[in-house]
Amino acid sequence: MHIHTTSLPGILVIEPEVFSDDRGHFFESFNLRHFRETTGVQDEFVQDNQSRSRHGVVRGLHYQVGRPQGKLLRVVGGEVFDVAVDLRRGSDTFGRWYGVVLSAYNRRQLWIPPGFAHGFAVTSGAAEVVYKTTDYRVPDCERSLRWNDPALDIAWPLSGAPVISDKDREATLLADAELYS
Repeated sequence: MHIHTTSLPGILVIEPEVFSDDRGHFFESFNLRHFRETTGVQDEFVQDNQSRSRHGVVRGLHYQVGRPQGKLLRVVGGEVFDVAVDLRRGSDTFGRWYGVVLSAYNRRQLWIPPGFAHGFAVTSGAAEVVYKTTDYRVPDCERSLRWNDPALDIAWPLSGAPVISDKDREATLLADAELYS
């Protein structure tokens, strides 16, 4: 497992060691002991989620207040541009974002610690995203940050208008968002 730090402290890109031969390939997609040893992250994962989306869909930017979630994401089919936004009030990187391409081909994973909003845009025909969370989904704690907030200026790799849920269309701007202490 290779760990890459990013421009936002705490956000990690993880690349597994892949063993390939003429039959195909094998890799460990998750090993708790190795994950903890190599990343230093000691959080416990309590829930696994999976979503499938078609080309041009933007999901997010989502987060929970009161019950923040860390997320470990990977793509098992297709490709997405995945984004994390720092919502930790007082952080040196508050309001900044980091984006990375995650795909079934590159097998990268993204660790997003609690205190960040998360979203992605599907850049392939469809994408299947799986992710672990460090806390349960609590609908009353869910919040959405506007995916196209000019204050964030995220460089989404979109060609045309994205497909967005009503919830995300009505999301809050950063200036009005509930934040983490």
